[in-house]
Amino acid sequence: MRKLLFLCLVLAVMFMFVGVSFAADTATVNGYVTDSKCGTKGKTNAECAKKCMEKGAKMVVVTDGDDKVLTVSNPEALTDHLGHHVAVTGEVNGDSIHVDSVKML
Repeated sequence: MRKLLFLCLVLAVMFMFVGVSFAADTATVNGYVTDSKCGTKGKTNAECAKKCMEKGAKMVVVTDGDDKVLTVSNPEALTDHLGHHVAVTGEVNGDSIHVDSVKML
């Protein structure tokens, strides 16, 4: 009976670690809110970004320093910040970010 209980405990702890390791990381990144077409080329003009997004480009955050491009999974959270330099806090999953909060820099 003790062996079975110990085995169940070990399995429960193992599954807990597996679940935590696959969870998305919450992070704060600094960068510019722009579009996936022109913004990746260094253009952060809000009007240009709006036009490109109307033509199908996605909203992205281009991070400071390493110029990593993070696609915004919930663009409605950053609509008022196109072209702005911001600190975005959210869940980073690969090359995308789900925005929880935004702060102007």
